[in-house]
Amino acid sequence: MGSSQAAVSFLTNLARAAIGLGVGGTLLNASLYTVDGGQRAVLFDRFRGVLDETVGEGTHFLVPWLQTPYIFDIRTKPHTFSSVSGTKDLQMVNLTLRLLSRPEVPRLPYIFKTLGIEYDEKVLPSIGNEVLKAVVAQFNADQLLTERPHVSALVRESLIRRAKDFNIVLDDVAITHLSYGAEFSKAVEQKQVAQQEAERSKFVVMKAEQERRAAIIRAEGESDSAKLISDATASAGMGLIHLRTIEASREIAATMARTPNVSYLPRGNNILLGLNPSLGR
Repeated sequence: MGSSQAAVSFLTNLARAAIGLGVGGTLLNASLYTVDGGQRAVLFDRFRGVLDETVGEGTHFLVPWLQTPYIFDIRTKPHTFSSVSGTKDLQMVNLTLRLLSRPEVPRLPYIFKTLGIEYDEKVLPSIGNEVLKAVVAQFNADQLLTERPHVSALVRESLIRRAKDFNIVLDDVAITHLSYGAEFSKAVEQKQVAQQEAERSKFVVMKAEQERRAAIIRAEGESDSAKLISDATASAGMGLIHLRTIEASREIAATMARTPNVSYLPRGNNILLGLNPSLGR
């Protein structure tokens, strides 16, 4: 009987100890929280509100039920969004903007109080659209292409300034896509075709002008040549012409004499040409 009571007492004590360890473990686990690398924590106290200090990486203690940790990712994150904006000449442009953003770590308690955990999703699309529309409205549609680096610089400077008002740091801002509406694209294509036709017509006109100048120069050369011949004939008489005629005839006769299938039959002052009978043709 005594041994049974001792066993019951031992088991009761063991159960109490297990319950105590369980409760203690639960309380200890509830009193600890971990902040991973690239993160920061903001503590909310039920009596004092959001604490002004930001908690760094590691494992930390808190008062269960009284305090609650909220974890922020402070690493740079990409954000992409599109906007349809009007240009100075009333053309609609589709723009896609890519941002790399992160929060200002010392200002995390204020960000949490004013914007919450999803601060970037609340702020960046709105200020991005606002800045894009304001910058694009300063340029004509064709200037967005010819002056794209200047446009990107203006968008970057304006966005960095606006994001700083919300304690957000922008590491990079880039316009990744730019396209126009169907009507403007068609107008640009028609303009390019018209420019090509104008260049082709300009080439044709230049070619005709060069041909005209060449014809004038050729005619002037022929005129000068005829004048020289006329002057030479007037000074030397017709003997020069007869001499040239004889020299040309001799050259023709020498050339034809070297041809095997041609024979010459002189009769008086005439020369008869024909096939050589020895060739059989």
